[in-house]
Amino acid sequence: MTSYLIQGARPYGEQPADLLVEDGLIRRVGPGSAAPEGVQVVDGTGLVALPGLVDIHTHLREPGREDAETVQTGTRAAALGGYTAVFAMANSDPVADTAGVVEQVHELGRAAGWVDVRPVGAVTVGLQGERLSEIKAMADSRAAVRVFSDDGMCVHDPVLMRRALEYVKGFDGVVAQHAQEPRLTEGAQMNEGAVSAELGLTGWPAVAEEAIIARDVLLAEHVGSRVHICHLSTRGSVDIVRWAKQRGIDVTAEATPHHLLLTDERVRSFDPVFKVNPPLRTDEDVHALRAAVADGTIDVIGTDHAPHPAEDKECEWSCAANGMTGLETALSVVQHTLVDTGLLTWRDVARITSATPARIGRLAGQGRPLAEGEPANIVLWDPAATTVVDPARHASKGRNSPYRGMELPGAVRATFFRGHPTVLDGALNSPSPRA
Repeated sequence: MTSYLIQGARPYGEQPADLLVEDGLIRRVGPGSAAPEGVQVVDGTGLVALPGLVDIHTHLREPGREDAETVQTGTRAAALGGYTAVFAMANSDPVADTAGVVEQVHELGRAAGWVDVRPVGAVTVGLQGERLSEIKAMADSRAAVRVFSDDGMCVHDPVLMRRALEYVKGFDGVVAQHAQEPRLTEGAQMNEGAVSAELGLTGWPAVAEEAIIARDVLLAEHVGSRVHICHLSTRGSVDIVRWAKQRGIDVTAEATPHHLLLTDERVRSFDPVFKVNPPLRTDEDVHALRAAVADGTIDVIGTDHAPHPAEDKECEWSCAANGMTGLETALSVVQHTLVDTGLLTWRDVARITSATPARIGRLAGQGRPLAEGEPANIVLWDPAATTVVDPARHASKGRNSPYRGMELPGAVRATFFRGHPTVLDGALNSPSPRA
């Protein structure tokens, strides 16, 4: 296996150092030195070195919706975005509610070789919210599932949610909840507020998210289990999670890049690219989320990468599917909203995009520090670059990026997955032979 010397990069945006990568590990981190014989040199001058990113919330669509995305295309997009691991959500077709399906997704990820793919298992059979899925069988499978979610659907039955929390506790799993009270969101088209009233669209009220979060943190406390809140989007949700953490409840939460940047004002265009669940909220909510990431109330950034074929998005608003792509733009949005605003340092970014999501998902070998002896999962990021987003150039099959035409900061120059450069000079190189 080729060895690499990354020269002059700034680990965590701090002082320049060289990183020697051999046999899939970081062998040395320190001051500049001559490259050993036979080692390939990668110029890291001006680049920020971070641990490979880990996405706790990705939709890869395979099996069943290969017209929207495949494990191959989705993980290529992930590598280009600086990711070395993704958690693949369960709403495929068939649903990932059995050991057989999660093992299939896991094996597809291994065969692709671009990133680690850890399947997320469904909480209920078929995401129907009626009876628990084969949770223990998925946990014991080769995929070693530790995160369970009906994302796209809420586990709205409190008895089922309690049972799921009790079940995963036995093997240190976590239930990741899509917090949406279904009766309060029937026919909802966008955030409920002034803009929905002006446009005459049925609103999705903040309380529909907040009520489920309040219920579930109390259930988690009652049974002594872990609960994770997917794509938290409102100021009230932040307040509830902050209260729960102060109380000692084992809750974690994620925010998406789009909820950190975009507001419901975008819906005035009636462009379905801005239709997403939970919906884009108000400017007040956006700033509350940013502050919550900064103070640790929100633990991680999850992309909720949700690719769709053109026919599902390029139609009238009411008929369009919910969802946005995000793997190839996430770190740019994080820099724009959190680093360039002074809310976070690059070391903070490593925590919310790598270390903490790996810990939540119990994914060994990922989210590790840039230190000697650690796995060489590394992204080299150019914070001085600017990119005009063009979804047609993305590796994902999905073209439904809400940032089309926007100028965003930063660019991935290289991604190392287990010591192998899956991305070099900002372009795909080759998959890892060690996947």
